[in-house]
Amino acid sequence: MEPGIEIRTWLAPAKINLALHVTGRRADGYHLIDSLAVFTRFGDRLEIAPAAHDEFSVSGRYAASLPLDEGNLVVKARDALRREAGARHTPPVAIRLEKNLPIASGVGGGSSDAAAALSGLTRLWKLDVDDKALARVGLTLGADLPMCLEARPLVARGIGDEVSPLSAFPALGLVLVNPGVSVSTPEVFEALSRRDNEALPPLPKRLDFHAVRNWLGTTRNDLEAAARSIEPAIGEALKALKRADAAFARMSGSGATCFGLFETGNVAKRAAIEIRARHPDWFVAATRSMEVTDARD
Repeated sequence: MEPGIEIRTWLAPAKINLALHVTGRRADGYHLIDSLAVFTRFGDRLEIAPAAHDEFSVSGRYAASLPLDEGNLVVKARDALRREAGARHTPPVAIRLEKNLPIASGVGGGSSDAAAALSGLTRLWKLDVDDKALARVGLTLGADLPMCLEARPLVARGIGDEVSPLSAFPALGLVLVNPGVSVSTPEVFEALSRRDNEALPPLPKRLDFHAVRNWLGTTRNDLEAAARSIEPAIGEALKALKRADAAFARMSGSGATCFGLFETGNVAKRAAIEIRARHPDWFVAATRSMEVTDARD
């Protein structure tokens, strides 16, 4: 990046599936889901700036295992948006990815990175691309992209592409824990014992910490048992969260990252310190989810 060039920074937040029901399977092999997802204030970060030629680099704790070519979703997102808008409107850019989230860990890291790239590049290039068009481009990169482009509390159905943002949802104190393992999403889906589970129950009309926790007790992550059969360390992560007095603990997505629910951000921070002391090699992060306030209140 050249000196004096304006650099914009974009957050690529972790996506946490608070509940995930598998409700069917399409003829093409894609699974149908019903999921309540939130996005956190902790995540990866992208720096994007104009450049003489395209550049892409990665730093951060989890940078080493990431490809720097079209095998990376950020590069794929840049190229897909360029095809959509035309090369004349999409001059070269330098993109730096700070990789703070574990790879293949059930928190949508790669998809969130790609979504941040799409959003950031749309603004940098001043493209006339509406949200629906951007979601269509995103869906060519992965089923999680429409969710990650919204990056706010939502219910996702279909293969993850039917997204319904919530009009109100509280900020939740969360601790994210990964015991240093990754799990293959296709392997987890293949290990499912059944694929025709019931959909999520309706959300409570009034949502606060206690209502969300109680509602989560009536839901599941249908991928958790299959993921734990492949990687038993997920069970150790859940035990660590419960030992640290999480009000609720569950695996996110297809694993192996688990989340614990805490009543305040400070309580979550103390729990994270406790877990990190016992498991210094694990990924442990205290954060809060992004809230949505109902304007009618």
